[in-house]
Amino acid sequence: MTSDDFSSARPSPRHDLEPSASATVSAGPGLGPTPVDLLRRLRARTAGDPVTHVERVPARPGVPAPWPPWAPPELRDAFARRGVAAPWRHQAEAATLAYDGGHVVVATGTASGKSMAYQLPALATLLADPRATVLYLAPTKALAADQLRAVAGLELEGVRPACYDGDTPRAEREWIRRHSRFVLTNPDMLHHGILPGHAQWSGFLRRLAYVVIDECHTYRGVFGSHVAHVLRRLRRQCARFGATPVFVLASATSGDPATAAGRLTGLPVTAVTEDASPRGGVTFALWEPPLLPPDSGASPPVPPQATGDHDDLHQVRRSALRETADLLADTVAEGVRTLAFVRSRKGAEVVAANARRALDDAVPGLGDRVAAYRGGYLREERRELERALLHGDLLGLASTNALELGVDLIGLDAVLICGYPGTRASLWQQAGRAGRSGQEALAVLVARDDPLDTYLVHHPEAIFGAPVEATVLDPANPYVLAPQLACAAVEAPLTSADLALFGDGAKEAIDELVAAGALRQRPTGWYWRHRERPEVDLRGEGGAPVCVVESATGRLLGTVDGGSSHFLLHPGAVYLHQGVSYVVDDLDLADGCALVHVEEPDWSTHARDVTDLSVVSVRSYVDAGPVGMFLGEVDVTSQVVSYQRRRIATGEVIDTRPLDLPTRELRTVAVWFTLSPQSLAAAGVQPADVPGALHAAEHAAIGLLPLMATCDRWDIGGLSTAVHPDTEAPTVFVYDGHPGGAGFAERAYGTASAWLRATRDAIAECGCEAGCPSCVQSPKCGNGNNPLSKPDAVRVLDVVLANLPA
Repeated sequence: MTSDDFSSARPSPRHDLEPSASATVSAGPGLGPTPVDLLRRLRARTAGDPVTHVERVPARPGVPAPWPPWAPPELRDAFARRGVAAPWRHQAEAATLAYDGGHVVVATGTASGKSMAYQLPALATLLADPRATVLYLAPTKALAADQLRAVAGLELEGVRPACYDGDTPRAEREWIRRHSRFVLTNPDMLHHGILPGHAQWSGFLRRLAYVVIDECHTYRGVFGSHVAHVLRRLRRQCARFGATPVFVLASATSGDPATAAGRLTGLPVTAVTEDASPRGGVTFALWEPPLLPPDSGASPPVPPQATGDHDDLHQVRRSALRETADLLADTVAEGVRTLAFVRSRKGAEVVAANARRALDDAVPGLGDRVAAYRGGYLREERRELERALLHGDLLGLASTNALELGVDLIGLDAVLICGYPGTRASLWQQAGRAGRSGQEALAVLVARDDPLDTYLVHHPEAIFGAPVEATVLDPANPYVLAPQLACAAVEAPLTSADLALFGDGAKEAIDELVAAGALRQRPTGWYWRHRERPEVDLRGEGGAPVCVVESATGRLLGTVDGGSSHFLLHPGAVYLHQGVSYVVDDLDLADGCALVHVEEPDWSTHARDVTDLSVVSVRSYVDAGPVGMFLGEVDVTSQVVSYQRRRIATGEVIDTRPLDLPTRELRTVAVWFTLSPQSLAAAGVQPADVPGALHAAEHAAIGLLPLMATCDRWDIGGLSTAVHPDTEAPTVFVYDGHPGGAGFAERAYGTASAWLRATRDAIAECGCEAGCPSCVQSPKCGNGNNPLSKPDAVRVLDVVLANLPA
């Protein structure tokens, strides 16, 4: 996986930092500048004015409610000791619905106290019934650990909360199964450990009163579809033991949360959406990094031969990573506790390293107050970073979205968001990490050189005036349903009564498993035939994680998901860990291991792949004269074939080196449109320019799809061609990057006119002349962004929009 942000990843040292007195102490409320003053200082340190819009989100008072009459005195006293005098109205409403036996989702803003909405009924039940149990599911280990601290901090007798996940020592697991009544885990452990070992968990499951699903809006796409069936398997096992637990879900604000929660659990769910909690004011700035001067030494992002003369046509913006690193250094120097969200693991390392370097240049040792946080770290590293941030030992942290969810980071004053995170729900979730104690906060979205980011910073109404997206998942995806039914059959033979539980397509999937020899049908049901369990990857990441091992010492540095290993750990790749640079010596996919050595090269690496696509079937289509819009299944074959080495200082391409990695095949769902050659000619697109026109339109369409669906551009792929053998016409494909699809292509098909209108506007409104990363260039293009034709892409989309029904 490549990123245009890495071409200028290392900034020159910042010598204009003026650390405040509070930068050397643990900053807290009142020590640093106000958000407005801080933003003014940040703008003053940047050439020109990078801020395109400032939105003031006003403070809001809270609306309390009386304690529910069923809440026991000892529970009220425990919350009082934690400073909670009374619940907010939405907390009391959701808690009462759950206590009365209704399945409920509370979908309110960040820091609105959603945890009390499930803690209150769950803990009240545990105190009233000494045999009852509660299962809590979180999408990340950090969030589960944070909730464990919160529940344990109430010091309620007999609850015995405990985390049961991959980090739990084996010596503790037996005690947790037997004695804990409030078990905190994640869907992965439920799938891999608890449900396969349901006999050992029979006592816990038989008495299960509540299942809490925290941050349920994160369960989208293929991951969400898998989790939906894991929850159905859980319900099935509970029913076998005579239990019917109540499901309580917590979500960030989202479109139609009741429907999404119902699709996730397979149950009717009531939504509580009116947020009655108090909120501090937020100053939210949209920040567009400045254009680099043509003589800055920055290399154009496409080869010169792709578009001819490039001296002044391919002026590029300062990297969002570089800009975020400088802003993080500036805020830390001001004594402001800041969290910077970065979209990739490598990016988080780069931002932290550059911020540390800039701070140390200003005040030696101040860089120690900044660190990186991401998935793939070892347990001990993650826990120490969480502790250091909570206790104020760290002033700045560059994190992936691993810290987006729910972790109570009290005392943060500012959040920097490096690149639009893909959805408005995620954007507000990340922005809400600051100001959690009711104080004023600053949030800054730093735009990447990307079509969607550029569109958003110049169309603030698309962020601040639009509702958050609905969560997209598809439990009927056959590539999800069949493996999950196989897992269920291992746990207990499937029966006809189970078909309704698993929903549409279950009988067809079972028949296919029987035909494949995985299941045997008998009068009493369908039985699993093999000794070993099926291998099912919940997160759709393309296989087991690959371990990164330092070859000289044998030390395990971390892990990378299997789906990213071809891009991030190919031989010769540069891999970053805690600010230290390593180069990959060897990637053994069979053993799931990459050997690396320490090296500080002056170049970065960018993998390149080739893709082929064939149409399998058409589900639906619109015949619009010279334009056709289609939705259907496709087969995609891709292979990482080479990588570029680029100078870190300038982005100059040093060389391109071949790779010999296996091909990957994917059957998925795509949306595509075709145009007649005559319509293109009538619009002024010359035959020689058709490939570049379609290629540019494809890149921009991929970049703008997250505006319509809960995805980002790394969830989807695309392909364009002047004549595709299956359509026999000029065609642009956009497909889901997961087996069986993830629901994104269906969303694109359903909103095609709005999606392609935004795409057309983003290209036409971009100030460049021949195309740039802000409109038609893609950071992950396997063809090096060649050929591209920006003006002809607008003509192509004009033809589509003129003929496609609204």
